[in-house]
Amino acid sequence: LGNYILLKLLGPVHNDDAVFIMNFILKWVESGTVVDHAKITKVRSVVSSLAQLVDVLSQGIGRRKPAAQRRSTGKSKKAPENNVPPQRGGFRRAISASSLSATSAQAPAPSNAKAYENVVIADALRDHTRDKCRAFINSLKGIMIGSDPESKEVMDRLTFSLSMENGFFWDDAYASDALDDMARSDIFKSVLTKLQGLVSCHPDEVEPKSKEARRRLTFFVNSLFMDMPNAPSIHDMFSWNVLTPYYKESVTLNKAELETRTDALGVSTMLYLQTLFKADWANFLERMGLQDEEKVWSKKYVDETRQWASIRAQTLNRTVSGMMYFEKALRLLANLERLDDDTTNDLMGEKFGYIVSCQVYGQMKKDQDSKADDIDKLMHRYPHLRIAYIDSVRLNRSGDMAFYSCLVKSDGNGKIQEIYRVRLPGNPVLGEGKPENQNHAMIFTRGEFVQTIDMNQEGYFEEALKMRNALQEFAKRDGPMPTTILGLREHIFTGSVSSLANYMALQETSFVTLGQRVLTKPLCIRLHYGHPDVFDKLFFITRGGISKSSKGINLSEDIFAGYNNAIRGGQVTFKEYIQVGKGRDVGMSQIYQFEAKLSQGAGEQSLSRDVYRLCHRLDFSRLLSYYFGGIGHYFSNVLTVLTVYVVVYLMAILALYDLEK
Repeated sequence: LGNYILLKLLGPVHNDDAVFIMNFILKWVESGTVVDHAKITKVRSVVSSLAQLVDVLSQGIGRRKPAAQRRSTGKSKKAPENNVPPQRGGFRRAISASSLSATSAQAPAPSNAKAYENVVIADALRDHTRDKCRAFINSLKGIMIGSDPESKEVMDRLTFSLSMENGFFWDDAYASDALDDMARSDIFKSVLTKLQGLVSCHPDEVEPKSKEARRRLTFFVNSLFMDMPNAPSIHDMFSWNVLTPYYKESVTLNKAELETRTDALGVSTMLYLQTLFKADWANFLERMGLQDEEKVWSKKYVDETRQWASIRAQTLNRTVSGMMYFEKALRLLANLERLDDDTTNDLMGEKFGYIVSCQVYGQMKKDQDSKADDIDKLMHRYPHLRIAYIDSVRLNRSGDMAFYSCLVKSDGNGKIQEIYRVRLPGNPVLGEGKPENQNHAMIFTRGEFVQTIDMNQEGYFEEALKMRNALQEFAKRDGPMPTTILGLREHIFTGSVSSLANYMALQETSFVTLGQRVLTKPLCIRLHYGHPDVFDKLFFITRGGISKSSKGINLSEDIFAGYNNAIRGGQVTFKEYIQVGKGRDVGMSQIYQFEAKLSQGAGEQSLSRDVYRLCHRLDFSRLLSYYFGGIGHYFSNVLTVLTVYVVVYLMAILALYDLEK
């Protein structure tokens, strides 16, 4: 940014010198030899002088009124022969703005001289900018090591730039025209504002005020120092699809849902969100340019208001918006690799796809449900989003039905286009709804890997940048078995809702970090505990799929993919340099029901043939680890509770009979 500002400020006359100097500095930075050419301890003075220059430009450029015509011709001035006496003693005559009046009094100019050689151009911003720019260049010269040949060459270039008669520092018309050009450029003003924020603000001022922003930035920076595979090019990276099962949950919250007072909260959902995300709401009003909060429900702003609220609740909109950051991140990475738009668009369809399996979307369309319209809006907003659903068609009067797996997308013109319609032998939903919903949509995934994402999760843009690195974990082979499941870290974003939600978030954090880390290494018994794990699709679709859906016994459907993987020779790895957001239950009854589901699922698992086969094939150490990571955990809890009761009663009896000693 500083290079751009200086090139625009100094103009074409100094362009070669500026490019020459910047190339040398970039070369030193890339080779890590800056300390050999410059005095690093004095860099603060250079930054300080640059900040002063930027402050002067920021204060003056916005108020500057450019002249209607250019004052300079771009050529070097030539003084008339009989007017100016020759220079003496080898010193160049320097005419500054402050000495022009005295000079004109001593040697009056003839009437036939050209205007640009005689008219004094009063320009306070130009003079002030010159002074700050000279100070910046002198400070830059001051940190150079004079004994180094390359540094000496840079110093000579800097000195030459300061002494050019037709350059920014001595040609008044040229300098004023350069400032006028900058005042006309909106791009320059935006870059100047950005640079001022980087060099002029105090560290406390530039640090994000949001705790969530600080948490995400801190994790992202720390993750860059973790053991992460090198990223291949966009052309060579693995392809993957994201799959999300959805039934009838909220898609985008509407006005009625947001303004209705709920018994669980005691206030309306909108008021609750405004209180919980107070700073975000103030930023939203500022971004929309609203002074009156009542106007947020006007026709112009209602969609933005619904979107703001929906991405802060556990909705499908939040999940889709977060997962589509993968496409945005890949486009950025493709741009950094200098790929053209056509190639980038082709690669987006080849390397990434997002499928939401909305089981009853077809029925919603028939019933004219507003949720179907909200899903349509998501498809129009994200052209690469695909919706899979089960459609049923009545064949005759006797009630015979035909069932189809359908895939639809937006056609780009505001309509929904059907891509595939695959007839099924019967109703696919025979057992548990969620795994059946995933299984019927699996045929529409085209990537080499499948990432399963729940409806209560979200993604982050900065984490999406590391996804192609994470997929390279499947190319590694740490042991005799191939890596078939890649586990990723989860962040519970509902911890700030209440004290109960905070307790739930802490419990989940201990499991999704410490617990799974230990289960992976050294115990080697981590299974698949749910989303957002990434599966080797080819391995799983040839070995029973990623979900088992028998009624009752597959109540905890996720864990059976882990059993299947362990029995058939797959390996699970767990990496913590990527995180995915996840929402959890926030009420007492919801938490109780969730814990009850886990314990009931563990009981059903112990009756299954998968566990029987697994336990007959594990070595003793892994079998013990599996026991205490599964059904044994609940036995341990029962024994712990009973022990507490026994200890309390024994202490009471001893106290009654005075036998404590």
